Amino acid sequence: MRTLSLFDEERLSLPRAIALSIESLQHYGSFYKHWAIAFSGGKDSSATVTLIANLIETGEIPRPESLTILYADTRQELPPLHSAAMGILKELQERGFDTRIVLPDLDYRYFVYMLGRGVPPPSNTFRWCTPKLKVMSMERELEKLREERGEKFLMLTGVRIGESAARDQRIAISCTKDGGECGQGWFQQSSTGAIADTLAPIVHWRVCHVWDWLVKADVELGFPTFEIAKVYGQDVSDGEEPLNARTGCIGCPLVQKDAALDRVIAQPEWAYLAPLQKLRPLYWEIKKPQYRLRKHGEERKAATKYIGRNRLGPLHLDARRWMLEQVLAIQTEVNTAARSLNKPEISLINDEELVRIEELIAANTYPERWDGTEHRGDEWLPEILPDGSVQQLLFDEI
Repeated sequence: MRTLSLFDEERLSLPRAIALSIESLQHYGSFYKHWAIAFSGGKDSSATVTLIANLIETGEIPRPESLTILYADTRQELPPLHSAAMGILKELQERGFDTRIVLPDLDYRYFVYMLGRGVPPPSNTFRWCTPKLKVMSMERELEKLREERGEKFLMLTGVRIGESAARDQRIAISCTKDGGECGQGWFQQSSTGAIADTLAPIVHWRVCHVWDWLVKADVELGFPTFEIAKVYGQDVSDGEEPLNARTGCIGCPLVQKDAALDRVIAQPEWAYLAPLQKLRPLYWEIKKPQYRLRKHGEERKAATKYIGRNRLGPLHLDARRWMLEQVLAIQTEVNTAARSLNKPEISLINDEELVRIEELIAANTYPERWDGTEHRGDEWLPEILPDGSVQQLLFDEI
């Protein structure tokens, strides 16, 4: 019998991957009466939630006293992913599982925060979208759940690390507090008074296991997960190595190419969503100086970051009104086509959010330390040099 070297790859099969997940769930799950699952609607979290539901139904892992599925609805997910997530939640509800949709507070929703408060679209240097749309709302719901349960619970996530079967099998993933090593799930234990401890039961799965499970969950178990593969660009029938593509929000301004939206629109059933491709150029346009205010003469530091004397700031009111019209026009264009084709409509800005945006604009609302009296970003101003001296303009106008 040949001994495997460090460089040999012994591929982990899906049945073996599931068996390792069962071991970690049986072991760590037994320490908690209450479980919760963080569900985002992506491929990994969809695989996790459908796997655990099936393992409980088949008796392969014990049913906890309570299991709560928390769906973080950012209201910016790609329509097919959102539709699939809603279908999965409906199926889970019909099977007797407790599901909750977690929304951001109204003032922190994407377009309310941007157009009502004037904060520019997120960027790689100012990525406010994840904390405002997902982290803050989920933390709030977890605190509420901890209070309801009266004790710390087990939080299950779809986190996976590595794409090599050899590494997944050979590296024991250390627990953070109990001094043990599991190797079948990434367990993070916190203090007794904390909200929850965390377990990632599919941490060792390869991406091909995720796709294989999602097909099984749809075809054999009745969960609407097949659509997820199309969004990620994976043709599960082509026999090729599955893609490990990522998706973001609709028209994500943080990427150079919105490949996920392009893949969705390339599918005939979702082609009517093509007007959504106008969003990302709109986000880039609205960041330009003519749509924003500018501080002139102020010098300060925020933490360790220096903020200069001529920095651009929030969107001014006229820019917000203009952008609101553009976004609503895109929404109307998509929904007009949807109605004519008998397809699902979208909601970029719903009625509640529209009312709030208009209220905040009418109230002259700006981010902290801005009040709307600042200079326009494209206004010609004397240059303030690092030493504090001022370089006056040679001309007042061209």
